[in-house]
Amino acid sequence: MTIVEVVLLSAVGGALRYRTVSAPLPPGPHPDDLALHLSGLTLCTPGATLHSTSWRYADQAVLLTYAALPDPAPIGAVPLAPDRMVIGGAALAPSPPRVDADAVAAHAARHLALLATTDPVVAAAATAQPHLWDLLAKLPAGLAGALH
Repeated sequence: MTIVEVVLLSAVGGALRYRTVSAPLPPGPHPDDLALHLSGLTLCTPGATLHSTSWRYADQAVLLTYAALPDPAPIGAVPLAPDRMVIGGAALAPSPPRVDADAVAAHAARHLALLATTDPVVAAAATAQPHLWDLLAKLPAGLAGALH
């Protein structure tokens, strides 16, 4: 089974927050389409951004993770722990035994922070949500693993 999950990012009270929504991927649709549907974003949402950030295997399913912003309904969003990270136990065992929601959200936010400096499409979208992207820009940009 494949599950699409979307980490929705918001800025509430000057702090980054997130919430996660997910659904099984039915036969037929592209995962991007389901992620867009789950996000609630539309072409009319200023600065709307949706980007695939990671995948993992858990509970007999492959989870495809997307980051999306701005969260159109941040009710219930929790504070982002930007330094939260998990790593695999060995060079030939790259998957951590457990990956919690905070680590997934932090990874997604750091991924977007990197894209804001390397991807012109994302950088252009960021100009429409400066209050949110200014907070993301303070994160250590990265794809995965620890950068020091």
